[in-house]
Amino acid sequence: MMVAHSTDLDPDGLLRRYLGDRRFLLALPRAVGLQMLHPALAAGMEHSRTPRRLWLHKRHTVPILIRMAYDDTDLSSIIRRGHEHIKGVDDLGRRYHSLNPDLFQFQHATYVETLVTMIETFVRPLTDRDREDLYRDCGAWYRRYGISDRGLPDTWAGFSGWFDDTCRTVLHRTSRGDFYRDQILRPRDWVPRGVPTRAVRGLMHPIAQEMWGVEVTAADRRALRRYVLRRKAVAALSRRSSDAPRL
Repeated sequence: MMVAHSTDLDPDGLLRRYLGDRRFLLALPRAVGLQMLHPALAAGMEHSRTPRRLWLHKRHTVPILIRMAYDDTDLSSIIRRGHEHIKGVDDLGRRYHSLNPDLFQFQHATYVETLVTMIETFVRPLTDRDREDLYRDCGAWYRRYGISDRGLPDTWAGFSGWFDDTCRTVLHRTSRGDFYRDQILRPRDWVPRGVPTRAVRGLMHPIAQEMWGVEVTAADRRALRRYVLRRKAVAALSRRSSDAPRL
């Protein structure tokens, strides 16, 4: 369990520095590729306003989750109202409810793992201290949802082991999840549609690569490196422009 139960975030921490970065949105196929392997999350898409368009659904939902990390107003009622009707039976015949803490924590965890991967891929390597500080803020961010944090590990190392074990034991391909496979690998809506397909493949979590049957080739890895360099150049240009004196 998390030792601290604060919802306070470090205003100068890595979470607030990078969660609102466009590169986090570009890395989202990593998180979503895992989410659609969770039978309950895949089944829950039937309640979306855009049930057949995965990335339009994410365009409606992800900005709210990001906003909660920057807005100190209590927005937990928005989360509960938006999820209380999402329930049913998944493809394995098990009942689910989107406000179940285990389910909600896993979805949040995919965003946490993707944020760490994005920073280390597009920005810089993180130290052990960086990861712990970032993970502490991710716990505070989660508690702003107003969902029980009873299953959250208290350290980044604990989180990493829990996340890998959950992916290995809980995730399954299902017919409803398989419907979105092509959309995950080739996003056609919102920000991720700008990510080259080979870069998407290279960004995917190894467990998602394995379960979706994606063999990442040397060409995929080269494409990802080129894409990362391009995004770094864009970020550097943006910083120079913002630092330029205004005449």
